Amino acid sequence: MITICSEYDLQNCSTFRLPARAAHFCVLDDAARLPEICALPEFDRQTVLWLGGGSNILFTRDYRGLVVKIANKGIRVLSEQGNTVLVEAQAGEVWHDFVLHTVREGWCGLENLSLIPGTVGAAPVQNIGAYGVEVKDCIDHVHCFDLATQKFVRLGREACAFAYRESLFKQAGKGRYVIVSVVFALKRDFCPNAGYGDLAAVLAQRCGTRAPTAADVSEAVCAIRRSKLPDPDDTGNVGSFYKNPIVDKARADDLRQRFGDMPVYPQPDGTVKLAAGWLIDRCGLKGRQIGGAAVHDRQALVLVNRGGAGAADVLALSALVCETVRERFGVVLVPEPNIL
Repeated sequence: MITICSEYDLQNCSTFRLPARAAHFCVLDDAARLPEICALPEFDRQTVLWLGGGSNILFTRDYRGLVVKIANKGIRVLSEQGNTVLVEAQAGEVWHDFVLHTVREGWCGLENLSLIPGTVGAAPVQNIGAYGVEVKDCIDHVHCFDLATQKFVRLGREACAFAYRESLFKQAGKGRYVIVSVVFALKRDFCPNAGYGDLAAVLAQRCGTRAPTAADVSEAVCAIRRSKLPDPDDTGNVGSFYKNPIVDKARADDLRQRFGDMPVYPQPDGTVKLAAGWLIDRCGLKGRQIGGAAVHDRQALVLVNRGGAGAADVLALSALVCETVRERFGVVLVPEPNIL
């Protein structure tokens, strides 16, 4: 039987830890119980909120519907063929713990995505990415519960419509599909991807002339992230608060002429990705604070809760950051977390 809690405190269900309550709350620890949840009198497909680790969501007010915490666990190998291993992870698995598990088992592909907060089920929704890798690169297919048909379905990589920080689950499939597990196609043979940011330099310092392993890459990524990013267990935050903006080449060339040290990342389609953190930093906004919310003093891409922040503080600070960047660079920043 599913246990429903009323007026449930959500403050510790989001890594930013803004105060909020849910009218109704329950935990899903077995995907097979999804039809049971859908039959609850408190369930409304239009308002139900499926919650993972809470690392990409901001509660700006109380939530007057049902919140379902996805907590199903389990990892298993489906098949091994040659160099490829198909591994299924349940949606409630902690993402970083799963990545460390793959590294220990000698399954390669996810090591660049180490220490990203959240759950396995949330990874395809956001198409999480870091250090030159996006999770779509390793996804074979996704198992979902289709709320429209009340059936479990399998969606292949193409059907998931992955793009930069986008997917079917944020667009046409939003509110329809509940991700219950993800199947990854990982490799036994390791080919490092170290061309992004300062990863190559850190690996060279750690490994010297020795060829790096997947464990080396994972540990280097963790070290870099810990040096730049606040631990959400210590300081409330949702990681990167803004998407890296993508502009056309002409706009990027113009900005590079005006700001010669601006980092740019050409994309396969001819557009250019800019570094949102660099833009915010150049505006002198590191450390800027409104109420209990602040721009992190080491990584301008991150907004933090320095204690007692309210929703109004975060929204006002974000508006200030976006307007300042727009005025100086003519670039529009788009928040990355789901703001409710």
